[in-house]
Amino acid sequence: MPIWNPEIESLSRDDIAQLQLERLQAIVYRCYKNVAFYKKKFDEIKLGPEDVQSLADLRKLPFTTKADLRDSYPYGMFAVPLREIVRIHSSSGMTGLPAVVGYTRNDLKNWSDLCARIMFAAGVTRDDVIQIAFDYGIFTGGFGFHQGAERIGASVIPTSVGHTDRQVKIIKDYKTTALACTPAYAITIADKIEEMKIDPKSLSLRIGLFGAEPWSEATRTEIEERLLIKATDNYGLTEILGPGVAGECEARAGLHIQEDHFIAEIIDPETLENLPEGATGELVLTTLAKEGFPLIRHRTGDITSLNLKACGCGRTFARMARVFHRTDDMIIVRGVNIFPAQIEAVLRNLVGDLPEYQIVVESRESKDEVQLLVEVTESLFLDGMRALREFHQKLEKAVQTVLGIAIHLKLVEPSTIVRDGAAVKRVIDNR
Repeated sequence: MPIWNPEIESLSRDDIAQLQLERLQAIVYRCYKNVAFYKKKFDEIKLGPEDVQSLADLRKLPFTTKADLRDSYPYGMFAVPLREIVRIHSSSGMTGLPAVVGYTRNDLKNWSDLCARIMFAAGVTRDDVIQIAFDYGIFTGGFGFHQGAERIGASVIPTSVGHTDRQVKIIKDYKTTALACTPAYAITIADKIEEMKIDPKSLSLRIGLFGAEPWSEATRTEIEERLLIKATDNYGLTEILGPGVAGECEARAGLHIQEDHFIAEIIDPETLENLPEGATGELVLTTLAKEGFPLIRHRTGDITSLNLKACGCGRTFARMARVFHRTDDMIIVRGVNIFPAQIEAVLRNLVGDLPEYQIVVESRESKDEVQLLVEVTESLFLDGMRALREFHQKLEKAVQTVLGIAIHLKLVEPSTIVRDGAAVKRVIDNR
């Protein structure tokens, strides 16, 4: 299988470790010197950059959490003056203030190259016409894949998300060969192709690059069978880079982490102790080359495991297992992060006291659906059916506005939501 940068992606484990150590020492010095948050953290534990003499010393360094990023809003974590930042992206900020991420010109160059690596590993070449149906904007998805495709030399069609009938027409007329979007949107496109009575065999599609939400092997199989493509999984997060952190090669035996740019650890989310290779735990990432927004031991909240053995494709970088779960209650539906705290805020605003509620996520015909169960107080029932219907409409609209996706609201009688002991389990993910 072809490799974008074989000199780097096929390094021996010893050479990877040496490169990581050199870059780790440089990034720790950069953070200590230029980021007040890290200087304070290091000083509190009486540790300086000179104390990092081996990769094992990484475990002595403090973690960085999403709360730390919110507390540093907007530019407190930047390691360069704002005049050196040429691009700004941010997380959704659904749970409060967003994490604002800055990129220097060199950061963008590296980002493009890393996205080119994972796209090339998936089979994209300069002869492809790639349609990018990720959202373009402050979200990193569309831009990351766009830059990577241009770096490879492929022809890029930046359709963004939505207008599915137009997406299908472009796939057909422009002879799109590669598609990048969320798995759920790929299913939507497949539905539209059937609705428009287009034979998938008449299309030029051959590769799909998917990510931004959990998806199963069953979903992969359905996408491949309905679109007649080979589908690969990709992993990235705004705080670390965006797309380009890890991705599957054509062997699809785990997602290759770009270890010359990131150190990956797996920790027990309860004890915070490091876990051995193969163990399942929380993924922690340290950036090794970011200039504008470097992060040390960032707790991603994603649950996975690592495999350090060389892949059959020839790459030697560690491979991470597909992410299905998180350490918090966050769920990802159609590429959108959903937190119970968002729904609680709406309920308190409309109801006053917080009623019992439960979020149920189902996958129906490979489409993710969200149902919100809310126990209605006796006073609401006494107000009459008309008032209850009006409340239902108002609450459903308010929740959908906050989440950014459609949900199905069901009002239920008190004490009808199943309890786990005395407490209601807030999130039931049945995908």
